[in-house]
Amino acid sequence: MKQLFPLERAVEYIEGHLHEDIGLREVSRETGYSYYHMTRLFTAAMGESVGRYINRRRLYSASEKLIRSDRRVLDIALDSGFASSEAFSRAFKAAFGVSPAAYRKAGLDLVVTAKRELAPGDVQHIANNISHTPEILWREEIKIAGIRGVTSLSDNRLPALWRQFLNLRAELLGPEAECVGYGVCETQPTVYTKNGDVAFSAMVGSPVKSLDGLPAPLEGKTVSGGKYAVFTHRGTFANLFKTYQYIFGTWLPAAGEELDEREDFELYERSVTSFDDADNEVKIFVPVK
Repeated sequence: MKQLFPLERAVEYIEGHLHEDIGLREVSRETGYSYYHMTRLFTAAMGESVGRYINRRRLYSASEKLIRSDRRVLDIALDSGFASSEAFSRAFKAAFGVSPAAYRKAGLDLVVTAKRELAPGDVQHIANNISHTPEILWREEIKIAGIRGVTSLSDNRLPALWRQFLNLRAELLGPEAECVGYGVCETQPTVYTKNGDVAFSAMVGSPVKSLDGLPAPLEGKTVSGGKYAVFTHRGTFANLFKTYQYIFGTWLPAAGEELDEREDFELYERSVTSFDDADNEVKIFVPVK
């Protein structure tokens, strides 16, 4: 039997159970990955979350039935996991630009690709602003004090969270506080799907010697030690998602490395003056076994 990579197993499972009640929970269980790592891997490679991929594939399957059968729209809607023809029609029009009835009448046959094409800017960023071969190293655990917030794939709230923390750092940790910063996207239990999107908890902070007696609103966290693949991102943070797409969508499937269940994190060793500064630099620590 052919051995499948986690992403291949995920897609194969989705396609084989497309019309069943499945979501991120079932896909993660099938691949043996946590919600968090499955989301990272799938979104980087496919350009969308697991939930949105399932929804879009169901709509495409429904579109084929509209063209190639004379079944009622309601029956196709129910088979596709929608509670009513109205809900199906709204989702269908949002995806294809026309109603199911108009689609059938026109005899349209559209193909929606699973993975977006790389734009020239993406290629330039990958070529010039990412360390293609990571440094593999062991790192001791580290204690950080910071603040938590919630961000999502569709609504990045991390810049605001960083601004909030930096405004508090000197006051609450003192002028001797280290200027380096850590950003951690936390795994459990804060990853969930909502309307096909994925939201998760994030913590930003600075290293401290002890987590005892931290002043409010600071919280403490211990970042696990172990083996990491370390990449360097340079340039505007608006392109940071492209770096993650390269790591999880290109490097990881080809590298033969296996993700560990620890959390990945970002290390900022120099001050950031602007989100769009071309001289920005951040190290990305990806946990591997």
